[in-house]
Amino acid sequence: MGAIFGTLNTGESVPMSFGNQAEAITATKQGVAIYDRSYWGLLKISGADRLRFLHNQSTNSIQSFKPGEGCDTVFVTSTARTLDLATALITEDAILVLVSPNRRQQLMEWLDRYIFPMDQVELQDITHDYAVFSLLGQESPQVLNKFGIMDLQQKSYGSHQCFEIAGYSLRIAVGSGLDTPGYTLILPTSIATSVWQVLTQAGAIPLGETVWQHLRVLAGRPAPDTELTEDYNPLEAGLWQTLSFDKGCYIGQETITRLNTYKGVKQKLWGIRLKASVSAGTPILIDDVKVGKLTSYTNSDGKHFGLGYIRTKAGGVGSTVKVGEVEGEVVDVPFLTYQKL
Repeated sequence: MGAIFGTLNTGESVPMSFGNQAEAITATKQGVAIYDRSYWGLLKISGADRLRFLHNQSTNSIQSFKPGEGCDTVFVTSTARTLDLATALITEDAILVLVSPNRRQQLMEWLDRYIFPMDQVELQDITHDYAVFSLLGQESPQVLNKFGIMDLQQKSYGSHQCFEIAGYSLRIAVGSGLDTPGYTLILPTSIATSVWQVLTQAGAIPLGETVWQHLRVLAGRPAPDTELTEDYNPLEAGLWQTLSFDKGCYIGQETITRLNTYKGVKQKLWGIRLKASVSAGTPILIDDVKVGKLTSYTNSDGKHFGLGYIRTKAGGVGSTVKVGEVEGEVVDVPFLTYQKL
């Protein structure tokens, strides 16, 4: 379909572009686009203790979810430093966990360390057995409607069940991975090509990695090695929607509770509307004083935008900053929240 491939730092060769950037961006706003997330990590946690296990290893209240439900959750260190933002889907006999591509091996090793001999937990990396596609855009429900799939409309984020598309069986979950309306599809790799063709013939516009990264920055979804590193915690990263403050003990819980109780969030991740291009890693200044650092940058049609951490006491939305020598304005981004939901 005209894909131009590139190699990521994970070694994966992925479609960077289909030569249709403007069309793909428009489709996410007014139609529907399809993005291949198959190179992301897909982990499977099974066994009688699976809910308790993931509940204790990540920030959301996993044990409160039932089969057919799902949520975003964050893996953190014992001092609440971020490892990855993941999506957990609860099935009848397992938990499917979609993780960032550059965190797959690290999280497999991390989780395995916490499986003790008495635990009835089995951990599998099933990334290469399944493909993962995301539909993004207002018309996503209409595309599924063409195949008689209407049960997910009005369902909450993370809700999922198995359906058939053109005779192929797959799992579909509510949520595109960004703030854009849409769905995430998990299907055996053996039918991936066929399902991709069926969905593009139904009107979904292929979207490459370059556009995904552009949309990610505009939405404010933090990514590992940029916004999610061991320099930051989930409260600073604006991932409050993934946090349970009353579920009891889990890795990093003590630090997160203390930061929330004593208003200890020293910096926050914001969007920054810029007047020119600038490189990630550039210091953010207010009145010539360094108050933070730009973590990601993107541009489209001459519009420049970035994400960056800024000290809480220095300013927030509406603040005028300089990123290096470039002027900018601090703005909200839709993916992030800074209060309990």
